[in-house]
Amino acid sequence: MPDPNGFLRYDRRLPARRPVPVRITDWREVYPPAGEELIREQATRCMDCGIPFCHDGCPLGNRIPDWNDLVRTGGWDAAVESLHATNNFPEFTGRLCPAPCEAACVLGLGGQQPVTIKQVEVEIADAAVARGGLRPQPVPAPTGRSVAVVGSGPAGLAAAQQLARAGHAVTVYERDDALGGLLRYGIPDFKLEKRHIDQRLAQLAAEGVRFRSGVDVGVDVTAEQLRAEHDAVLLACGALQGRDTPETPGRALRGVHQAMAHLVAANRVVAAAGEGRPAPATLPDGTPIDAAGRHVVIIGGGDTAADCLGVAHRQGAAGVHQLDLYPEPPADRDAERDPWPTWPWVLRSYPAHEEGGERVFAVAVQEFVDDGTGQVRAVRIAEVTVEKVNGRRIVTALPGSEREIPADLVLLAIGFEGTEEQPLLGQLGVTRNGRGAVDARPDWQTSGDGVFVAGDMHRGASLIVWAIAEGRAAAAAIHAYLGGAGTLPAPVDPARQPLAAR
Repeated sequence: MPDPNGFLRYDRRLPARRPVPVRITDWREVYPPAGEELIREQATRCMDCGIPFCHDGCPLGNRIPDWNDLVRTGGWDAAVESLHATNNFPEFTGRLCPAPCEAACVLGLGGQQPVTIKQVEVEIADAAVARGGLRPQPVPAPTGRSVAVVGSGPAGLAAAQQLARAGHAVTVYERDDALGGLLRYGIPDFKLEKRHIDQRLAQLAAEGVRFRSGVDVGVDVTAEQLRAEHDAVLLACGALQGRDTPETPGRALRGVHQAMAHLVAANRVVAAAGEGRPAPATLPDGTPIDAAGRHVVIIGGGDTAADCLGVAHRQGAAGVHQLDLYPEPPADRDAERDPWPTWPWVLRSYPAHEEGGERVFAVAVQEFVDDGTGQVRAVRIAEVTVEKVNGRRIVTALPGSEREIPADLVLLAIGFEGTEEQPLLGQLGVTRNGRGAVDARPDWQTSGDGVFVAGDMHRGASLIVWAIAEGRAAAAAIHAYLGGAGTLPAPVDPARQPLAAR
């Protein structure tokens, strides 16, 4: 039984981050291991609340109070088992998820700080490696059925592991040269060192999953070939179509890029360094996209923008401004706007923000300014107000508020418009909806029989926990479609949405 007084005896504490002057000189993770004493103390704060709303905040349905109490009592092996019962990759979510479970923690009702669920989770996940590695789970007798998974991000890998453990032959296709999807080339190492991906891929390979990287399905392998070789297909290609601003004057200038292009180039440089070979930060066509010595402007206020900020610091930017269209959020939850246990709109500062740079709120870019040679030299911004009228966003610039910010490199981190248009979709007879995503029927099938979809490709750009949850649920649907014995866990259905006030 959990300690009902733990939250009264201990305050919320996180491990100290590595010092800023040290960490910006390398690409290692910002947080060091927390230590067993601190994690036991924090797990003790999880009280016996009776109805744990953290379960609803997390789409995976993680058994949070269970493994918190196991950590409190020193039952680490059981905690590892409990955590993996609902989450294939807790070492990923514990590092990357913004933790909607913490926003739904019952302690928030009484004005207390929530349990450090995310930190406890990552420590349990790391303990699994330290206490014997990620042991492959024995594969049952093969079913003789085969599944193709297109995309090796968290949704595709979660589905692949679930299906392989059910006895199906699974092949994961990835168009990049290395596996991991957005985790590999979209997330900087200071948030997720790539050894964590490699450890998990080794486990999946030992469980029978086959990987084919550098294969652009729809080009190198046609949909017809895919359907001929496999009994079912899962599309898990993500939602990487970056939102753009083509109407802004100067958008075509050199030095104005999508944020993801910057992150991918930086990740490739770090990966090459780890292999002992040099590589410049460039686009595929050779265009430099390095922040070293440059005045960088990042447009956007979310995770991707913060990732670009941290990368710019480590590349040695001369200065960085991060622009946000919306006013500065409050420090605490507004109960009328976002009642507990919903995800609140509050000011979120990432480790990258304490490393430097300036955040500018309630502004919009009016023009990317030319230096006379076709290269951006500044952005002209104006203060703005934003309001919703009949569901549409109306942005109004305040007269007389315009000014320029120096900019040699501008990164657009303003969201994503869904999955990319690609030959595979047409070959399968699958279309994107108005949000740029691919619709799924209640059984996770698309408009094509035997063709399933999961993750951001179905939901649109979302959280890693939703990707894993959808991957697990789609795997359960595929298992049933193939006539597999028994059932697999299905934590969500295609219509499931995050907790929200109605």
